[in-house]
Amino acid sequence: MVPNDPLLPVRSLRPRSVLVYSCEEVIGDGILKLRFAQEIKRRFPDAHLTWLAGTGRTVYASLFKAVAQRYIDEVIEEAGIGDKTHQLATLWTPLKGRRFDLVVDTQRLVARTLICKRIKHDVFLSGAADFRFSDVRPPKGMRMSASFVDGLIDFLDLVSVRPSIAADPVFSLDEEWHRLAARMLPSGATYVGIAPGAGDPRKVWPLDRFIEIAECQVAKNRTPVFLLGPDEKDLVPVVRARVPQAVLPEWDRTDAERHLKGPLLVMALAGRMNAALANDSGVGHMLAVGGAPLVSLFTHHDPVKYRADARALHVLHSQRDFGSDDGNDIPSSAVLDAIDGMIAAERPLRS
Repeated sequence: MVPNDPLLPVRSLRPRSVLVYSCEEVIGDGILKLRFAQEIKRRFPDAHLTWLAGTGRTVYASLFKAVAQRYIDEVIEEAGIGDKTHQLATLWTPLKGRRFDLVVDTQRLVARTLICKRIKHDVFLSGAADFRFSDVRPPKGMRMSASFVDGLIDFLDLVSVRPSIAADPVFSLDEEWHRLAARMLPSGATYVGIAPGAGDPRKVWPLDRFIEIAECQVAKNRTPVFLLGPDEKDLVPVVRARVPQAVLPEWDRTDAERHLKGPLLVMALAGRMNAALANDSGVGHMLAVGGAPLVSLFTHHDPVKYRADARALHVLHSQRDFGSDDGNDIPSSAVLDAIDGMIAAERPLRS
């Protein structure tokens, strides 16, 4: 939507309680949606914000709990709300005994929307079925952003005024993270992050290609930095054998600060990278938030809707760019060119 549009807000609200309904959050969408939670608190600072993961778990109750608590007052997960369509055939009221001034439905499946709308509320906001079930709708001719999170923030424009001051970074790391990252990636080298994993196997570019990219970086006097989590532990000996010059931060550790690990460490390391390469994955979003200029590989999802929030982003999409539904058809040459372009144009945030 257009900021300061005279037709907005359609209905100005000052809710004291807000509920956000989602299905679940894994790492990638958890990183993306936190910006939406932050924006709710910016618009409605006195509101109690409840985040409801209706069908599964959310990283806001686990991995990102400390960060989420800056914006979210209450998290409910695995609530069993919207996970079975037969709930529509009953008189069941979800979260019985509770009522919210504003309920925001973040998903688009109509059956779940109808179940979610049974939660007692004053105003219900949903984009499902072109806002058919929403109490507030966009003015005629107004277009919502194609980006998933920006589209959610557009929802809020319907019921509140967009702040004129830009939001602070959602993830702000204490200096101890940056000190550790500086010891792991000391100044003086050109670092290229490489993240070959993804939670969805369909999103994974072949490991041999990532190794090929790493070997090419070594040949150009750059240092590849492999980001391998617990799910990729079997790749550690492979990478060490084939790219002995590579840095594996989480696996090469000899420090005593083992409590500093996981996504926040990846974000801190990203700030010292000249470029990074990742699948459409949670680690890709970590690298983006941390400030690495990112080359992002997409196959099955819409890169406009789910792109990482990077300061510099080059998306290679197998279908759009190479006419194939198979991510294997993204050529190494295109990836190498994209990395070279990032390194020529950008500098690390910290060095």
